[in-house]
Amino acid sequence: MRVLGVDPGLTRCGVGVVEGVAGRPLTMLGVGVVRTPVDADLSHRLLAVEQGIEQWLDEHRPEYVAVERVFSQHNVRTVMGTAQASAVAMLCAARRDIPVALHTPSEVKAAVTGSGRADKAQVGAMVTRLLRLGAPPKPADAADALALAICHIWRAPAQNRLQQAVARHTTTAPTRAPITSKGRTA
Repeated sequence: MRVLGVDPGLTRCGVGVVEGVAGRPLTMLGVGVVRTPVDADLSHRLLAVEQGIEQWLDEHRPEYVAVERVFSQHNVRTVMGTAQASAVAMLCAARRDIPVALHTPSEVKAAVTGSGRADKAQVGAMVTRLLRLGAPPKPADAADALALAICHIWRAPAQNRLQQAVARHTTTAPTRAPITSKGRTA
């Protein structure tokens, strides 16, 4: 499985590609950051993020795109920029019919470090170890993108089995007669 992880942001959008399967050593195929100038118009910044992600999709041809799920932060301006960059990443994937998975920061931290409350340094250290790198990827946005890809590779098989089981259950479950107001079946 080849996954492009995207840590969305307007100033620095982390991107990283990891290949492998759960239970086996993983391989980093690329890592970087799509940067946009802080003083540029929002529309041009979003266009730059789109162009950067498209280049990564062209170069690495991932089977999945894993994007950090945007959560409410104290700074509304920051969360809006993150949400906009996240939407651009999802749009780029959808254009190519590549499935997108959203993972919360705590899911990613828990998958990579064992603790949903791990700090950036712990995530960077574990990404370095899991991918057998010489040093943690810099900046932290790049390490976070790799962590997203790793999280998806490890979680996707279980999530797919769960979704298939739910689908099987809903298609084979017997239908029940509605219960009337007097507690009897209709």
